[in-house]
Amino acid sequence: MLRGLRVPHAGELPVFDPDTAPDGPLPLFRRWLREAAEAGEPGPHTMSLATAGADCRPSQRTVMLHDADERGWHFGTHRTSRKGRELTERPYASLAFHWMRPGRQVRISGRVHEAGPEESAADLRGRSPAALAAALAGSGRQSEVLGSYEELLRAFETAYERAGREPDATAPTWTLYVLEADEVEFHQEEARRRHVRVRYRRVPGERPGGWRRELLWP
Repeated sequence: MLRGLRVPHAGELPVFDPDTAPDGPLPLFRRWLREAAEAGEPGPHTMSLATAGADCRPSQRTVMLHDADERGWHFGTHRTSRKGRELTERPYASLAFHWMRPGRQVRISGRVHEAGPEESAADLRGRSPAALAAALAGSGRQSEVLGSYEELLRAFETAYERAGREPDATAPTWTLYVLEADEVEFHQEEARRRHVRVRYRRVPGERPGGWRRELLWP
């Protein structure tokens, strides 16, 4: 069955000329993200987040990208969750985007730091009422063992009511994280498997922008 499956694309794959890649990864990432959204990619801002704690065993989950700027790639979670605890123990992570329609992937890795309580609160205020309710319900409990599904329903009903009354409510454990990349790789699929891979590595003193751009064998 697996050998018979095909990856769906939205038509002809775009051509990526590595010679036109910018000096740093952020402008290219923003362009690819916008083009994925314009191509109708479902949830183009969803990404895989991989972390590892003190035991060095990796764990992975899907989260939302909240921003990408000169500081890095932003995402939010409870610092008491598994990923939050692992980032405290070992503040490094890897992100991965996969956009099937244009046949593109982006992989980002680097050090992660907390943005601070004010930015974390602002990040939570910018979310939808349902997302705010989920954050309130999960505060201090995300990734913990749940006694019953009924307990979850009661907690969420309370959180929905509070989110409606207090749209500026805060969840004490909600934290905005910023991944400061030291490596970003762009992968463009090609119909004859001559995939294009461009990697940016942060190298102190490198000109321009502190990034070294390299081609990789697919």
